[in-house]
Amino acid sequence: MTIIQAVSIGGVGNEISKKITGSDEVSTERTAVATVAGGLGGAVVSGVLIVTSVAAAPVVVPLAAAAATVSFLMSRFS
Repeated sequence: MTIIQAVSIGGVGNEISKKITGSDEVSTERTAVATVAGGLGGAVVSGVLIVTSVAAAPVVVPLAAAAATVSFLMSRFS
C-alpha cells in the first residue's frame, strides 16, 4: 500500500459520491457515500474480492481504511 494509491482511490470515491448524490455540496449523505465508496474501492484494488485469505488482510485492511479516510476528508472539504 502506498499513500499515492490511497489518495487516488479516495479521490475516486469522492467523485463517485458526487455522481450518486447528484450534488457536489458538503453533506452527511455525500460523506457517507464517499466513505463507503472509498473503502470498497480500496478493498477491490487490493484484491479482497479475488483473494479471500487471512494472509491478504495486512494489505487489504490498511488500503481500504486509508482510501475510506481520504474519501471522507475529500467529501468534507471539496
